[in-house]
Amino acid sequence: MKITISLAQLEFQFSDIEANFHHVEKRIAETASLGSDLILIPELWNSGYDLKNWAKYASPLGEGSFRRISSLARKYHVSIGCSMIEEKDGHAYNTFVLYGVEGEAWGVYRKIHRFRLLQEEKWLEAGDRLVLAQTPWGKVGLSICYDLRFPEMFRPYFIAGANLILVVAEWPERRIGHWTKLLQARAIENQAFFAGVNKVGFSQGVKLGGYSTIVDPWGVPIVEGNDEEALLTAQIDLCESDKARRYIPVLRDRQPDIYTNRVEDG
Repeated sequence: MKITISLAQLEFQFSDIEANFHHVEKRIAETASLGSDLILIPELWNSGYDLKNWAKYASPLGEGSFRRISSLARKYHVSIGCSMIEEKDGHAYNTFVLYGVEGEAWGVYRKIHRFRLLQEEKWLEAGDRLVLAQTPWGKVGLSICYDLRFPEMFRPYFIAGANLILVVAEWPERRIGHWTKLLQARAIENQAFFAGVNKVGFSQGVKLGGYSTIVDPWGVPIVEGNDEEALLTAQIDLCESDKARRYIPVLRDRQPDIYTNRVEDG
């Protein structure tokens, strides 16, 4: 099963919803002209980390920016994955939605791991479940930025048979080495393709790192950006994930009963 993925490595305008929306639409239109099946847009692309003013940007699913992105998926007939601030029951969530080509939500994932350095735990509620989106290309796992530091999150995706994991991020330049290495490690561990998109430019004085990439199941980057704005596109064959799993049968050789036992000293 082959899929062409575009990563919209964007520089955004802090808190300027309209400017960011028009910028994103241009990239989506360009992606459609390339014949891509899926475009990934970075974490909180329309607002940035203006979390104390989250109500300015938030809307329920199906409304506000969520509805506008859904409309763009339908207009350009391309799948779109991105995160925005969702308002749900009076609370704010950092929510990643993967939209299908008819504007339908294939998967809705609310960020589980909140990043304390940005005070996410102060302003955002945590999600309480992993999400495997059901797509024409099979099962696709969803994740957001800081999630990459938690390998145990991705193992259930592997066990469930996902061959592709999507990551949307706002990762700073000062730790960009962690970003690239963690994407490669998660791909190798789970014998899956990882597609990660990151912002560039600055956010509240912090330089963002870019280096958006698609990594194959052996940990090899197929396409990789630098620290400048770019639209990165590559075709992958998800069957390569199955081949890697047959060649090194990690799933068959797991010992989960031992892992869950108490660790003994000595």
